[in-house]
Amino acid sequence: MVSTHTVVVSLISIVLFYIAAAQGRKTLHTNNEFFASSPVTNNYDGICKTIVETQGYTCEEHTVTTDDGYILSLQRIPVGRSGKKADKPPVLIQHGIFSDAAVWLFNSPEESLGFILADIGFDVWLINGRGTKYSTNHTSLSPNDMAYWDWSWDELAGYDLPASAQYVYNHTGQKMHYVGHSQGTLIAFAAFSQGKLLNVFRSAALLSPIAHMTQIPSELTKIAAQLFLANDIYWLGLREFVPHADIGIKLLDGICTILSLNCTNRLLPLFTGPNCCINSSKVDSYLDHEPQPTATKNLIHFSQLIRKGQISKYDYVDEAQNLQHYGQRVPPTYDVTKIPSEFPLFLSYGGKDTLSDVQDVKVLFNELNNDHDASNRVVLFKDDYAHLDFILGDNAKQVVYDPMIAFFNAH
Repeated sequence: MVSTHTVVVSLISIVLFYIAAAQGRKTLHTNNEFFASSPVTNNYDGICKTIVETQGYTCEEHTVTTDDGYILSLQRIPVGRSGKKADKPPVLIQHGIFSDAAVWLFNSPEESLGFILADIGFDVWLINGRGTKYSTNHTSLSPNDMAYWDWSWDELAGYDLPASAQYVYNHTGQKMHYVGHSQGTLIAFAAFSQGKLLNVFRSAALLSPIAHMTQIPSELTKIAAQLFLANDIYWLGLREFVPHADIGIKLLDGICTILSLNCTNRLLPLFTGPNCCINSSKVDSYLDHEPQPTATKNLIHFSQLIRKGQISKYDYVDEAQNLQHYGQRVPPTYDVTKIPSEFPLFLSYGGKDTLSDVQDVKVLFNELNNDHDASNRVVLFKDDYAHLDFILGDNAKQVVYDPMIAFFNAH
């Protein structure tokens, strides 16, 4: 008799194959057909115009070029709805995987972190990571080039975050606070552990922190990591991963039917945990805009994080390639115990989160407890929160953002 696990593995393999095929029809083109079907959105109809200004806020579109040539879109909200200019430090806000800056603005102005911070006087800056809708430009490459997608969260930590933070620092002349969610926390841990950016940040608030991922309870995520056929897709030359491909959604729905799983909202609860506090209409808005593309290599790197249990640079598996990239046969690790004890950290995690699992977060806390100054660290646990509640929850302002703002005001 065929096991349930085997059925899931087979179906996910088919899903990845068809997503790859759909991607291949696009990725392997070398003419303008790709741009005709997926045009790059310019600043005039970007986040400022379509989301921020429609709510009565002043908004500025900025771009910053990373050292490896990616041109990132940043949005600045320097004035609250009242018209009062910011009189508090800048806050740089970084989204997670499969998202972009719009995720911090989906709720009402009274519930969305970007608007909340602007209304109380912070100078708000929102990052859009490479490859997302508003950050598709490059100095020499296009998203149609395989080389454009040759990156993982190593590059987000080593290039995107430093370039964005330095730009804000140069533009404002002020040290800033940082907010990261999910992947946005991982790249912060990676950068901070190497001593980067500590001179331009006043503090960091890390929501649904990701560092270790060996104890995640989601079977679908574990299986995906174990077989991550993105490895095979990557070497076939299909470098961009778009999770909302229609054929993939239909096949994943088939998995849910076979396993008698509740797959409402396109499997979100199965991967993120049962989000307690998100209005269904907001989920629909989220899914209309998200998920954003990422690099297949990035997902391989996450699967390595899940399978190996180490926070390390991307493993090319081949020792010669690791030697070429790192000067050693195995990838270097990111040692979070090296984050200075005097650097202020606000960490918030949820009891129902199946990506930032409680047990994995506790391992992280044990590492940060290594001579970390308790007066500079705040830990906020929300038993009923899952992964997306921290950015879309109707009550996130009261239960997460207000304590976080108090932390910022103290630092």
